[in-house]
Amino acid sequence: MFWIICAALAGVVALAIAAPLLRRQGEAAEPAAAYDLRIYRDQLREVERDLERGVIDAADAERLRVEIGRKVLAADRALERAGSTRRSAGGWAALALLAALLGGAFLTYQRLGQPDSPDAPIAQRIAQAQALYDSRPSQADAEAQAPRPARPEPDAEYVALIERLREAVQKNPNDPRGLELLAEHEERLGNLVAAKDAQRRLVALRGDKASAEDLARLAGLTIEAAGGIITRDGEEAVAQALARDARNPQARFMAGLLHLQNGRPDQAFPVWARLLAEGPENAPWIAPIRGSIQDLAWFAGHPDYTPPEPAAVGTPGMPSLPAMPGPDADAMAAAEEMTAEERQQMVEGMVKGLETRLATQGGTPEEWARLISSLPVIGQKDHAADILAEARRQFAGNAQALEVIEAAAKQASLE
Repeated sequence: MFWIICAALAGVVALAIAAPLLRRQGEAAEPAAAYDLRIYRDQLREVERDLERGVIDAADAERLRVEIGRKVLAADRALERAGSTRRSAGGWAALALLAALLGGAFLTYQRLGQPDSPDAPIAQRIAQAQALYDSRPSQADAEAQAPRPARPEPDAEYVALIERLREAVQKNPNDPRGLELLAEHEERLGNLVAAKDAQRRLVALRGDKASAEDLARLAGLTIEAAGGIITRDGEEAVAQALARDARNPQARFMAGLLHLQNGRPDQAFPVWARLLAEGPENAPWIAPIRGSIQDLAWFAGHPDYTPPEPAAVGTPGMPSLPAMPGPDADAMAAAEEMTAEERQQMVEGMVKGLETRLATQGGTPEEWARLISSLPVIGQKDHAADILAEARRQFAGNAQALEVIEAAAKQASLE
């Protein structure tokens, strides 16, 4: 029935466009010369009647006949130039173009569309979504098929230090700080499965004391290791994080993503819409939500939804630095099996790696801020001032980025 209605509407529109093109020009409007010619002939007959009644004399009648006769000849010549009425060549060209467009649309749909696809009632679509949800791959299968993320080649010294960290954790498997560091740096190296395993061991070690953030991080690493697919293992970690803190934004974002992956935009939309309304704008989950929320709203049955305007980031005069991966001297010092010299080398290696990447590939304001605040920790405050000057040049004219940079400068006492 739907396609019959569409075809009927297309036919009505085509007829409405074609009708003026098919009409003869003579039928559309009488030439002005033909109208003038009738008037002039009526005027000649009127002159003859006035002469018979004695209203005008013979001389006036002759003068009027000559004057009207000239007008008759001029109108007759104009009518001849107009020619006989016939269809316009331009009209035929327009009709041909209209037919080509209609035919092209039909052939394109036959080739790219699904004309034989049956109707999908809401109950059937929900059943299909449930089937998709039930047929998800296992975590092991998803990890085996997931592509390895592209990462910059790490510094050899940094890799050697991480190997020492692995050995230290192996010797002391019940050290929560060592597991936390291992999960962080395995992720940084692109070893997502190893990072996930370290985080899972950390959560198990902390037991009931594991925070919602610990569980949300485990969920995120589980999903990343599976190539972005939320398997049952990832879903369980998300559920545990929400059980600890129902308002945890990272876990809520992943819960919405789970609904979206399994064909339930109606359930994903309210979760993501609330997250977008709550902000903050510089949260890592806001950008993907803002980029897709209007399409998601349409599929969820809310075509009139208008997303909130982006809010200003930070508090004027004192913006906070976003939490993000980066060199952290205090964190690295917790690797108890390392000597003080080894820990210092590890920190310096990470700082050097971050600085090299920013110099060669560029980076976000947050990464520059992290480098500025890290350099004084390893005794390079003067160099931090040089990096601050470079960051100010890099982001000149970007007020929002400069707020983040200046906050880092204040934190590092570089003002």
